[in-house]
Amino acid sequence: MTQTSGLSGPAWDLDTEYTGVDDARLQTDLDVLQSLLQQARALQSGLQTDAAVAAAQQTVKLRDAAAVLLANVSSYAHCLLSVDAEHVAAQALEGQLQSHRKQFDDVFEPWAQFIDRASDAQIEAYLSDPEVAPAAFSVQHSRLRAHEKLSLGEENLVNALSQDGLHAWGRLYDRLAGGLKCEVLVDNEAQHLGLAEASGRLTLADARVREDAWRAINTAWRGHAESCAAAINAIAGWRLEMCEQRGRQQPVHFLDAPVHMNRISRATLDALMQVAAENRGLVQRAAGLQAQAMGKSHFAPWDVRAPAPTLGAPRAGIDFTEAVALIADAYGQVHPDLSEFVHMMAERRWIEGTVGPRKAPGAYCTGFAKSRTPRVYMTYTGGQSDVITLAHELGHALHAWVMRELPECQRSYGMSLAETASTFGETLVRDALLARSHSAQERMDMLWEEMSALTSFLLNIPTRFEFERRFYERRRERPLQVAELNELMRDAWHAWYGPVLAEADELFWVNKLHFYISELSFYNFPYLFGYLFSLGVYARRGQMGDAFYPQYLALLQDTGRMSAEDLAAKHLGVRLDTPHFWQQTMDSLAVRVDAFAALLDEVGDAQVPIK
Repeated sequence: MTQTSGLSGPAWDLDTEYTGVDDARLQTDLDVLQSLLQQARALQSGLQTDAAVAAAQQTVKLRDAAAVLLANVSSYAHCLLSVDAEHVAAQALEGQLQSHRKQFDDVFEPWAQFIDRASDAQIEAYLSDPEVAPAAFSVQHSRLRAHEKLSLGEENLVNALSQDGLHAWGRLYDRLAGGLKCEVLVDNEAQHLGLAEASGRLTLADARVREDAWRAINTAWRGHAESCAAAINAIAGWRLEMCEQRGRQQPVHFLDAPVHMNRISRATLDALMQVAAENRGLVQRAAGLQAQAMGKSHFAPWDVRAPAPTLGAPRAGIDFTEAVALIADAYGQVHPDLSEFVHMMAERRWIEGTVGPRKAPGAYCTGFAKSRTPRVYMTYTGGQSDVITLAHELGHALHAWVMRELPECQRSYGMSLAETASTFGETLVRDALLARSHSAQERMDMLWEEMSALTSFLLNIPTRFEFERRFYERRRERPLQVAELNELMRDAWHAWYGPVLAEADELFWVNKLHFYISELSFYNFPYLFGYLFSLGVYARRGQMGDAFYPQYLALLQDTGRMSAEDLAAKHLGVRLDTPHFWQQTMDSLAVRVDAFAALLDEVGDAQVPIK
C-alpha cells in the first residue's frame, strides 16, 4: 500500500480534560492531589496501631482519589509530548509530576506494607468495608509477593532514588527518540525526517524505500549506541540489584515481577514459549512465503511492516474516514454496539493520527482517569498496516470503555490480558475484509496482513524475549558493551527467523522503545500471549452465536479482578499452564498459512506480476 498525500489522520481533542498546561483545572487537580496526600500522610501513624484496619480503609479511599488525579495529569503530559517531543511547557509539567509521583509512592507505601504484611484476620476485616470489598482480588494478588517487601524506610529510599536513577534513563531514551533525525531519500533527494516519519516509510511498497529508511534509522541510532548501552545496562542492573535485595527470604528471579504484573504464572509463560518454539517452522514458512510474494529469496528486517504486494498497478492509500468505516463495519459484525463505539471514537476526536516531525514513533491507547474516556495515538499515513494498527488500538479503547463503570480497583489488568480485545479487533477486521474480498488482490491484502501478524507475534516478539532474557542472564555478571549487545541481538534474530532471514537487525536493542520503559521489563511476551489467547477467544465466536457478545463483555470486565488462568478457566474452560490450549490455537493457524500459499500458487499460475 503506497502512502499518498492528504491521508494523514486527525488531531485528537484533549480539551475536554485541559485546554493547555496553564488550564486552571489542571492546577486545581494538582492542588487537590496535594490535599489528599496530606490527609493520607496524617493517617500513616494509625497503620501501626490497633486501629490499623480502619486507618487502612480510610487511606485506600484517599489513594484511589489521588491516583485518579495523578493519572489524569500524567496522561495529559504524555499525550502532549507524544505529539511534540519538544513541547517546553509539557516537559516542565512532566518534571513537576516526578515530584508528585514520588510523594504519592512515599505516602502510600505504609498502606502497601500493611496490605502485604497484615494477618489474614486483618485483611478479612479490611475487606468488610463495602467500598473496599471490590479490591479483594488485587489485595490477595499483591500479597503473593509479600516476601519481597523491604522495610518501609528501604522502600521509600528505593522510590526516591529511582526518580533520578532508573526512570531518568527511560526519560533520556524518550528524549533521544523524540529529537532524532534520519537522513532518508525522498524522490532522490536527501531529507531529514523525525523518527516517526522515517518509521512510516517502512510501511511503503517500494522495498528500496523501506531498506533506505531502515538503514537511515539505524544510522541515526548508531551514533547514540553508547548512550543506549549505558541506559539499558543501568536499567537492567537496577532491576537485578532489586532482585537481590528483595530475595532475602527466598530467591527472586528477574522474570518474577513481569509474570506477576501480567497476572500469570511462570508455568503459563513457560508453556507459551515452549509452544512458540516448537512451532517455529510453521511461522518461518509464513515469513518465507511473504518473501516469495515480494519476489525475494529471504525475509529482511525492513519487510516486517511491508504492505501487501500489488498484483498490477499500485493502489491508492486508504483515507482515514474510510478506515474508520471499514473497522466499524467489521466490529459491528459482533454487535452493533461495537460499530457505534468506533464511530464515537472518531466523532469525538479521541484519535490522534497526524503526521509530524516531532511525534514519537509507535501507537498506543491511553485514557483520562477522571472522565474515564480513552484516547488512541498513532501516525496514520494511509497504509493497510495503519488500518490494522488502528483496529488494534481501538480494541484497547473498547476494553477500557466497557470497564468504565467498574470500581477503580477493578479497572486495571495485566498486560497479557490487555492485548485480548486489541488483537481480537485486528483479527476481526482482517477476517471481515477477507470474507468480502472478490479479487485476488483483495485476498492478497487480507492474507498478507494475516501473515504479517503471524510473523510479528510468533517470530518478532519471541526474538525480543530471547534477547532480553539472555541479556539479563549476562548482565548479572557485568555491563555489556555495544558489540556484545549487537551479538546477542543477532543471535536472537537467527534463533527465531532461522534460514528465511536475509539480515539480522543487530541494532534492534537500540531502536526498540520497549527495552527502555523503566516502569516494567519484558514488554514482549504479553503480545504473544494476547495474540494466541485472543484467537482462542475468537474461536468461541463462531461456536456461541448470539450468546458470544455478552460473554465477551463479561470476559473483558473480569480481566481486572482475576488471574489470567482463572479467567480462562471460567470463560473458556481451558488451562493456560500446560501446552494444550496454546497448541490448539497454533494448529488453527496452519490453515491460514496454507491459504496464503494457495493464493501465491494461484497468482503464479495466472502469471500476474507481483510488485
